[in-house]
This record gives sequence, structure tokens and C-alpha cells, in this order.
Amino acid sequence: MTATGASPAEATAPETPLLAVHEAAGAQLIDFAGWRMPVRYGSDLAEHEAVRERAGLFDLSHMAELRVSGPDAAAFLDAALAGRLSAIEPWQAKYSLLLTEQGGIVDDLIVYRLGEREFLVVANASNRHAALAALAERLDGFDATVVDETEQTALVAVQGPAALAIVGSIGLESEPLEELRYYRSLPAVFEGEDVLVARTGYTGEDGFELYIAAHAAEDLWRAIVLAGEAHGLALCGLAARDTLRLEAGMPLYGHELSRDVQPVQVGLGRVVALKTKGDFVGRAAVEAGPGEGAPVLIGLTAEGRRAPRAGYPVLDGDRVVGSITSGALSPTLGHPIAMALVEPAAASSDSLTVDVRGSRLPAVVTPLPFYTREARA
Repeated sequence: MTATGASPAEATAPETPLLAVHEAAGAQLIDFAGWRMPVRYGSDLAEHEAVRERAGLFDLSHMAELRVSGPDAAAFLDAALAGRLSAIEPWQAKYSLLLTEQGGIVDDLIVYRLGEREFLVVANASNRHAALAALAERLDGFDATVVDETEQTALVAVQGPAALAIVGSIGLESEPLEELRYYRSLPAVFEGEDVLVARTGYTGEDGFELYIAAHAAEDLWRAIVLAGEAHGLALCGLAARDTLRLEAGMPLYGHELSRDVQPVQVGLGRVVALKTKGDFVGRAAVEAGPGEGAPVLIGLTAEGRRAPRAGYPVLDGDRVVGSITSGALSPTLGHPIAMALVEPAAASSDSLTVDVRGSRLPAVVTPLPFYTREARA
């Protein structure tokens, strides 16, 4: 019944173990959730297109890795999270939510089951300490531990149509990657180091995320770069990752998700296991619902080249009915796309506009996601 890890007050700003590699490659670095991370290496557009057409390599070592272990690990996660984690098989992954008692979203997570009594919970970098604190508060009565392994772990992602060919040729000792299904993982070894290889991602493309000890990150990165040369692999930063996930209709914490919205408002009601498990933190509030008139998430598309940005007002006629949560000029589709939280009635309106710096941009309510690789194929 313990949780270990540095508190925000005790922690010093961490650095990705690949920082020197990014600097040598000429990356533009920014402060992101306290980490110095590459936002781009050259052109956002070129990096985005590489992932859609060939492959891109991302450093995601800022993400938080929290290991949950013990005889009660599965029961603890069932009580602490919105999903039924006890039902997933070893090496399976599941998208889940960490909720407040009021049903708001503390963070969205990926949970990997590594064994009968062991799980890896991956949280957003900005919510590392909030997620650790929330899990620690929920440990009472369970024979389980939560250990923060973020700074000892590196995470890199290869995303795009050529991802399988690239990752399959870096010399991993593992079962055949071709047989690995989406949202599944497998143990592997790279040059004597343990690797968790997961067929997951945040781009809307096929791909892999690889977890390895921080001290081995540079060797793994260089092997991927070398293997990717024949496939047009591009180094990609956070800017391309953001436009890719937006096209795929994937929410981002702090934009679409927050403690102020419940899962059902943002299309994530299916993630909450109301019918298949007992009590969990936030259950009563989710059952009660967010209240009449609570905003809902919609997709919007427009014509032209001016992109709605986060915070821009959405209007129905002359009345403000919500605001943009994420928006961009879609590199793949060639027109503006956005997600917005709006009044429920506005979700079916055909007269919405977005105030783009004083000008009205007509917008059409559009089902999410905006892009799927199946549709493009």
C-alpha cells in the first residue's frame, strides 16, 4: 500500500535521455511540462506528411510511467480508474481515465498488463504528479504499490505505414511483430536490454511505442534511424504529433479533457465501465451525469486556409455557444479542422461560425475522426 516518486516540490526538471541527440540533429527545443523536448526538426508539414506516407520517429520520454504491482494490483486499478482493468489479458493494453469524485478527468491513460500482478500505467507528462498523487490516495485497503519509473524509462515511437518494416529490422529479440495486434504489447530484448514493444500510438497510423531503460535510449534511437533510412523515416517533434492526433480526433489533456468535463461530454462514455464492475472513484457522479446544458465535444471543418485556434469563440448566429479546444489547417485534408466544446443544441446546428480574429469563419459540424488510414487507403 505504498507509492514512491518525487513530489513536485522535490523534483528537479528532468531531461529526456535523448536530449543530446536532438541537439545534434538541430531540433528546435521547447519547455513542455518541465521537459526540454523537440517541437520540430525542420518543417512541421514535412514531418506530418512523413508519418502519413512513410514513417516518423518521436521521442516521448516525457510521458509518465507508473508501475503498479502486488496481489491486489488489478482490483486496485478497477477501484481507482474508470475502466475494468482486471479483465484485460497479460500484454494487452487499454485506454482508461482517472476521474475525480465529481466525475471530472484527472488524466487519460494507457494501461499495459505485464502479468497477473503487474501493470504499467502511462500518464501525460503534465499530469505525472497529479496521477501519482491520485493513485496513492486510492491505495488504502489494497495490497499493491505504485512506483514512479518515469526518469528511469525512455519511450520512443515509430509511426506510419513503414513502421513495421523499420522496427522489425533493428535486431529485436522477440516474437514476430507481424502477429502483434493493435493495443497489444510483447516483451523484447535489444542489445541485451529489456524492451516493451507496444502496437499503440497517437497519430492515427499503424505504429509501435518502445519502452526501454533510459541509459539505452540513444542506442535504440540510432538503430531506428539507421533502419529507417531506406524507408524515408523522418525525425518528428511535438508540433507534428499535435496535428496528427487532431486529424485522428484524439483528445489532448488541457484542451479537450480537464477536471471540468465528464467523459460523456467528450465522447468517452464508452471508456467508463458502469455495467461491468463495481464501485470506483467518480462512479456516482458519472451515473448522475454532467447536468443539463453541459457542453459537448464536436468536430468542425471549414474552407480556406485560416485555421481556428484553441480559445476562439464558436457562435450560432450572433450568440457565443462555445469555444475551440484544438484547431489547425489539416496538412492531410488541406482545409481547416477543429474540435470545440459547445452547448448541446449547437451540435446539430447548421449555422455555426468561428470568430477568427474578428472575422466570421463558417464551420460545419463533422463526425470525428477527421481522418482514418482505412479511408485514405
